[in-house]
Amino acid sequence: MKKFLLASLALASSVCAADIAIIAHPATAEVSMEEVSRIYMGRAGSLMPVNLPENNPLRDQFEQEALGRSPAQMKAYWSRLVFTGKGRPPVEVDSVAAKIEFVAANPNSLGYIPASEVTDQVRVIATLAN
Repeated sequence: MKKFLLASLALASSVCAADIAIIAHPATAEVSMEEVSRIYMGRAGSLMPVNLPENNPLRDQFEQEALGRSPAQMKAYWSRLVFTGKGRPPVEVDSVAAKIEFVAANPNSLGYIPASEVTDQVRVIATLAN
């Protein structure tokens, strides 16, 4: 039982610690990681950020690594901005496949997906390696 639990924990941590590709429409110009952070924090309006649902392990990893904030901090941050009328949170889609479709169809959008799931429909503008 103990070996099973340890193996499960190792698998869960490897699933959660995937390399992340920051994706955009193929026609999108270069975007720095600093700009990606500002876009996802609602501080730059050049591109529309696209998120996965709350409690998604990839979203949690992205918020911690790219934005330097925990999921709870991000939720509080966006609640405050929405309440004061100073911002609108990122568009949310249900899955990685839906995010790829959304970004491929919307030239002004930006997203993050597991690097292993990149398709030729989108352009990788940065990678967060683990």
